[in-house]
Amino acid sequence: MTPSRYIMIGGFLGAGKTTAILKLAEHLRSQGKRVGLITNDQSVGLVDTAMLSSHGFATEEITGGCFCCRFNSLTDAADRLTEASRPEVFIAEPVGSCTDLKASVSYPLRRMYGDAYSVAPLSVLVDPIRAERILGLEVGKAFTKKVVYVYEKQLEEAEVIAVNKMDLLPPDRQARLVGALTSRFPKARVVLMSARHGEGMQTWFDLIAGSDLGFEPSMEVDYEIYAEGEALLGWMNCTVSVAAQSPTDGNRLLRDLAARIHARLAGQSAEVAHLKMTLTPDAGSDIAVLNLVRTDGSAELSHELAAEIDAGELIVNLRAEADPEALKDATVEAIEELMIETEGLKLSVQHLEHFRPGKPEPTHRLAEA
Repeated sequence: MTPSRYIMIGGFLGAGKTTAILKLAEHLRSQGKRVGLITNDQSVGLVDTAMLSSHGFATEEITGGCFCCRFNSLTDAADRLTEASRPEVFIAEPVGSCTDLKASVSYPLRRMYGDAYSVAPLSVLVDPIRAERILGLEVGKAFTKKVVYVYEKQLEEAEVIAVNKMDLLPPDRQARLVGALTSRFPKARVVLMSARHGEGMQTWFDLIAGSDLGFEPSMEVDYEIYAEGEALLGWMNCTVSVAAQSPTDGNRLLRDLAARIHARLAGQSAEVAHLKMTLTPDAGSDIAVLNLVRTDGSAELSHELAAEIDAGELIVNLRAEADPEALKDATVEAIEELMIETEGLKLSVQHLEHFRPGKPEPTHRLAEA
């Protein structure tokens, strides 16, 4: 039996992984391939799962830790997808604060299940504005040192570094960033692309399809610093039911809520890694998706609802270098304020979790490929 293709797309929070994965999945589907998607987070209620599922892809969600710490859950998810839709290609999106993926996921998968999977090179996506700041190319608010350690380790193990959102930089800054990444991480192939606008995607597709995971020794990782860096990030997932007395502009609702959360976090000098929200009506498959990836950035709708809604589900995922309690308070206060100031709107919190990630403890870790 021909092995299924396993593709893992890493990258820090806010790099645009889900949009890129959607474009990759659509590209593969256009070639007649059956695709299964596996999303991953520290908790339940993921925007990514809602977004990918809305496009008709078979999707499994792994919660409670990264793939590295839930390795058996990863293979179980692949088995469930196989039983349901028999994918030829699995695309996995790990937690955005996770690293050491080759040693703890890709190498064990190839060694233990080599007859079942051919493993693609590890791609790591980066947001260009965030990368410029962390590499010292531009001035701007960035994360503290231990969070940056996790970010840089993601790039160190990458075989392909995809600079996403290339349209945010003029050509001279694009070239400078590619040069800096190539110099700092010479083992990786660096490419420019824009998943949202479809630019440069074919080069990335070809790199994923045209080669397999390499055999480099696993990188060294200080798991104490790694754990401390992850623990500096607050995590908040919230699911809200939406009801309106008359048809309501759901796109504006997302923008208004994001603006209120954003203002509260900016007032506390919290550095946002990713605020992402979806709004889906109770009937149909329409969806609105909003993203904010820096405190000094702007919230943007990457998908808009085509029609007004009177009932639906809102999912809020917020990751920031801040106290999780502050993330919860900012979100709940913004929801309550929006409801008070919008006549006929009822927002009911159905689920809310806020926490710091626990210390990563891989199920397997191979020092050699």
